[in-house]
Amino acid sequence: MSDEDARHREKMRKRKAAQDAEVASKTVEKGLLIVNTGPGKGKTTAALGLVLRALGRGWRVGVVQFIKGAWDTGEKRALEAFGDRVAWHALGEGFTWETQDKARDIAACARAWATAQSLMADPTIRLLVLDEMNIALRYDYLDIDAVVAVLRARRPDLHVVVTGRNAKPALIEAADLVTEMGNVKHHFSAGVKAQEGIEF
Repeated sequence: MSDEDARHREKMRKRKAAQDAEVASKTVEKGLLIVNTGPGKGKTTAALGLVLRALGRGWRVGVVQFIKGAWDTGEKRALEAFGDRVAWHALGEGFTWETQDKARDIAACARAWATAQSLMADPTIRLLVLDEMNIALRYDYLDIDAVVAVLRARRPDLHVVVTGRNAKPALIEAADLVTEMGNVKHHFSAGVKAQEGIEF
């Protein structure tokens, strides 16, 4: 073995020992409140990646869409193959600039939130995605304090993922994990339309 290989092996041995000690020190297991926010693409996609992972572990999952309900999406079609292991509720009526009816948007968000709370009370649901709920909160279609109180009081083993731009500070503060998707470059800016299989 060369000196360079020996140095590398020793460096990796020390790194592994430190990593193993770090992992061993984490002993808490609990349902997480996860927030995917920011101006970049991928917030819902990341949440649906967790859905796929959870399904692979035999979990039952729920998805409540607060805004995007009018779209026929590839992910909805794919998840239909899992039958009743996925409780999918597309309850939005499209983006707020499309409906142009504040009272209708508020009513749709109230129905979606009621459905979300029903799924939170279902002990067979282990992971719940509240897709684009941050938009409903941003426009004050739902009361942020009431929503955060319910999310904090959820049962201890329930993981909840909230997606959408402009997450409110109270939700961020309550969350266990917050990821902000940045917008470094987006094909939409170059005139490329939303495409089947990529955006929906």
